[in-house]
Amino acid sequence: MKNIFLIGMPSSGKSTLGKRIADALHYRFIDTDKLIVREEGRTVAEIFAESGEAYFREAERRVLRTIKPGGSFVVSTGGGMPCFHENMDYINATGVSVFLDVPVDILVKRITAHAQEDRPLNNAADPQLAAVLRGRHEHRYPIYSQAHVTISGETTEDEILRRIGKLL
Repeated sequence: MKNIFLIGMPSSGKSTLGKRIADALHYRFIDTDKLIVREEGRTVAEIFAESGEAYFREAERRVLRTIKPGGSFVVSTGGGMPCFHENMDYINATGVSVFLDVPVDILVKRITAHAQEDRPLNNAADPQLAAVLRGRHEHRYPIYSQAHVTISGETTEDEILRRIGKLL
């Protein structure tokens, strides 16, 4: 069975929906940020602070390429992962990509409601958070839109399963 890669902005629901989709399909769930944290022995925020974003993006590339085709995985990618090191090409070549395109105002609400310390590029207390996210979404959209399937707005795992079923 093909792997399913969920891509999109932080707080778009990749991990939450990914776990549900994996359960429904009897696939295994992978969160690439958690793989990086385990491999590095430090949090994403610590990696950014101590080694920088370029180092983190290289770690994303390395971890992504350990996910081989046909593994029956649902993979929650980091928000920026598809945008670096030809990762989107790898994702599309080794599985079905699903872009969760959630409006920025909803992302802001989710990020501020769940102020997570391990999101170094998205500070929930930043008064400019909405503008930062809008700019990042605009910059990443051309990459995200290369996904096999785009799900716009808030959605359910049933809708995603219906849309990707024929691609598996």
